[in-house]
Amino acid sequence: MGTSERSRARHGTLDTYGEVIGLTGPLLPCVSFLGRLPTATIQFGSVLLVARTSGSLAAAGLTGGALALGQVTCGPLVGRLADRHGQRTVVLAFSLANALAVAALVTGALAGLPTPLLALLGAAAGATVPLVGPLARARLVALARACGAPESTVGAALGFESTLDELSFVLGPALVGLAAVLAHPAYALGGAALMVATCGTGFALHPTARAVRPAPARARTGTATADPMPRSVHALRAALALQGAMFGACQAGITALTARLGQEDQAGLVYAAMGVMSAVAGLAMAAVPARLGLPARWRLATGAAFALSLPLLRTDGLTGLYAVVTVLGTAYAPHLITVFGLTERTVPRSRLGGGDGVRDERRGRRPGPRGRGHRPSGRVLRPRGRVRGGEHGRRARLRHRPDGPPDDVHGTAGRHPPRACVRRGAGGPVAAPVDTPRARVRVGWVRDGRVPRGPLSGGRAEGARRAAGAPSGCGPEG
Repeated sequence: MGTSERSRARHGTLDTYGEVIGLTGPLLPCVSFLGRLPTATIQFGSVLLVARTSGSLAAAGLTGGALALGQVTCGPLVGRLADRHGQRTVVLAFSLANALAVAALVTGALAGLPTPLLALLGAAAGATVPLVGPLARARLVALARACGAPESTVGAALGFESTLDELSFVLGPALVGLAAVLAHPAYALGGAALMVATCGTGFALHPTARAVRPAPARARTGTATADPMPRSVHALRAALALQGAMFGACQAGITALTARLGQEDQAGLVYAAMGVMSAVAGLAMAAVPARLGLPARWRLATGAAFALSLPLLRTDGLTGLYAVVTVLGTAYAPHLITVFGLTERTVPRSRLGGGDGVRDERRGRRPGPRGRGHRPSGRVLRPRGRVRGGEHGRRARLRHRPDGPPDDVHGTAGRHPPRACVRRGAGGPVAAPVDTPRARVRVGWVRDGRVPRGPLSGGRAEGARRAAGAPSGCGPEG
């Protein structure tokens, strides 16, 4: 591959991630990242905290195991509650409850409570984890689908969210290890409680929470049959469960080996080294050519994880441990991203954690009264040109063309190209699906009825629109 080809590929990858960020704006990724960071902190931090305060590794292991068991048991419940009642209410309630549970665990450990009570507090802390990461992933995919984004953008969205997960599991143990070296693990868990209360609340109240709407009342009361779960999803579940077991075994092995070497404080840093490489590999997944399908990627990532984990059986020194786990990290994120992509294409939309708020991209509408098009909050996919008229807060909606077939929601099979129009209504900027045969979409905010000028605005934008056969603009609807 020549220099120019590599440059084009690099810029294409950056543009794809720019479109992903453009779906929500830069604030939501920051808030969601900080909101999921406590999840990585409390798992590792609870073990170090109880080990420091009680002097017993057995008590620390029981507390950490109870926390993990509570999270595994109640995690699916949190997802179902978000499907039924919406992300905003569920995330807000669980964020505040988790902050109180983590604070209670820290207080109990410092007070020297017996092991059974500490295990109970650990289980409560795990059961109330708000699952910001999975819900953020469902929210971002819902926005991408509602805006009619291409599959490359949807895949990049999954990769971006998985990378944020990896980065959180890099910083979480590292912060705990740093706190243990400089002061006490309780400081790290206290900061986690404060962070989940503030950033979890911010994630819950962000306007994009409207992108994933709760299921209709008839679905919640059982009057409608739920979408059946395909059998193939069990293989994906098994793959994620096995990767989780491998992930936990690595964490336990790293902790045990560093303790045997008399360098317990290095455990978090070794764990972070593996996460750094995993995050880098996750970001690089956007550059994988589309001709390499998801099943092939799954097989390659699984084989790589198996092969790269074998040297752990012969590792007995700190330097070798750093080297082996750093290389092993290259297989984690690609496997996660690939399995998430297969899950997104296999599981019914109503059971992805986003509920019926995710638009059915095949028909261009969501279940609901009068079959109205889904109108998520956040950024706006728009054509290269201007959006005329309107005040701040007008909603952009897709005007369906009557001369297209039922499944041709954009009207491209008809004689007229689609138009993205601005309609009066309360609320913030929302997605406006626009698709023409040759006109690409751009991302931008609608403010005061205008789209900020960019590299393709003004006369050049109008020329591009006329070349594509699109109208030069549209005024307020109705």
